[in-house]
Amino acid sequence: MFTDRLQRLQNHINEAGLGGIAVNAGPSLNYLTGLDFHLMERPVVMLFSADGEPVIILPQLEKKKLESLPYSAKVFTYGEDPAQWDDIFRRALQDVGFSHQKIGVDPRQLRLLEYNYLRFANGDIEYIDGSMVIAALRSIKDREEIDCMRKAVKIAENALEATLAIIRTGVSEKEIASELFLQLIRGGSETSLPFSPIVASGPNGANPHAKPSSRKLSSGDLLIVDWGARYGGYASDLTRTFAVGKIDSEAEEIHKTVQQANAAGRAAGRPGVSCGSVDQAARKCIADAGFGDYFTHRTGHGIGMECHEEPYIREGNEQLLEVGMAYTVEPGIYLAGRNGVRIEDDVIVTADGSESLSTMDREIRYIE
Repeated sequence: MFTDRLQRLQNHINEAGLGGIAVNAGPSLNYLTGLDFHLMERPVVMLFSADGEPVIILPQLEKKKLESLPYSAKVFTYGEDPAQWDDIFRRALQDVGFSHQKIGVDPRQLRLLEYNYLRFANGDIEYIDGSMVIAALRSIKDREEIDCMRKAVKIAENALEATLAIIRTGVSEKEIASELFLQLIRGGSETSLPFSPIVASGPNGANPHAKPSSRKLSSGDLLIVDWGARYGGYASDLTRTFAVGKIDSEAEEIHKTVQQANAAGRAAGRPGVSCGSVDQAARKCIADAGFGDYFTHRTGHGIGMECHEEPYIREGNEQLLEVGMAYTVEPGIYLAGRNGVRIEDDVIVTADGSESLSTMDREIRYIE
């Protein structure tokens, strides 16, 4: 599997006209090698050329991890004295053959720390945005990746079902978020969740990225829960909205509208359809109901090893969906000072349409 990924990466490098790709610690390095390094004060960088053997630069204390590297690579290690690190990077760049070339990097991942060591090692190299090469490689999920995502979705759904037992009027958002975190870990999620659960009630739900607060649930609230699990390195990202006690007609209307938009967005996805068309399918439902100004974000984003990655389901994105792409459909309506609704599912593009990995009931559920 990893040898195949390496070959596909080299093909993409050639197609992009690059000399190579430099990848630092993070999801892309894990995707390409199976090795797990975290960002720290000691840089870890792997250099991939269009052909030939990769080169990896890492601290001596991490070298043992390379015993599980699935293919051969030239290794450059360094000790604890940063004064010697420039020379290690210089030697590594010479070995891989990078010079007077354009080398791609992931601009969302590469820090100034790694960039400076690379730049000082050879000032004739131009480092450019290589995100499209990385996206082309990672955006098409294979069966093993989809299986991991399916498991991450199931863990998340089971965890929220278990958490519902404590949700009632008088319970705070923080208490719900804490219980949900525990249920996710107990249910089999990796401890590094894709993101901290969002639990937002009443007027707090009008903030799409609200943090759980000490606010206690009251009758008449809508309650948004946005949460996910991680399994085998892959994320799930789901949202459901609940009614606390008796809610007013406006709250019922916006929930029904978002539910219809979610269904339309999920139905729109298939091979050859643009990301922007999926966004428009969901957005039209909300606009037609008169709430277009209150849907303030894109319809979705790609999902995989990262919770947010390509492709982005947004207005104007002409990228075409392909079999194996994974993304979220998460329309919402946010009424400042009153309530908010979001319903989110994880979707895989199939040969003849798309499949929602998440199946938890999207109808409004009432909590007393």
